[in-house]
Amino acid sequence: MKDVITTDLGPKAIGPYSQAVRASGLVFVSGQIALDPRTQLLVSGDIMAQTECVLENVKGILEAAGSSLNKVVRTTVFLADMNEFASMNEVYTRYFRRDFPARSTVQAARLPRDVRVEIDAIALA
Repeated sequence: MKDVITTDLGPKAIGPYSQAVRASGLVFVSGQIALDPRTQLLVSGDIMAQTECVLENVKGILEAAGSSLNKVVRTTVFLADMNEFASMNEVYTRYFRRDFPARSTVQAARLPRDVRVEIDAIALA
């Protein structure tokens, strides 16, 4: 059994996918970009501003699914430019302070709407 998660605490899906799916005791959060959930508009600013928005979106979707950032076991970070890794990581460590989730970080040739960062997550339900 799977439950599709839909919430105003994260941006609406901009394609044929769910914000998140809860199944088998896990929550799978789709890749989030720097969209303001209230306006559906891109957040302006540098990699740090975009990363903060992305992680706030992940946080809101997880909370709507009955989970939290503390329960995240895995993330994948997609960067438009690996030279921005340190700046992204500075913000990331404000949201994940200890008992860090497993993570992969990759540079992508292009991200949706030409954002600087996209992050997906898997968490315990």
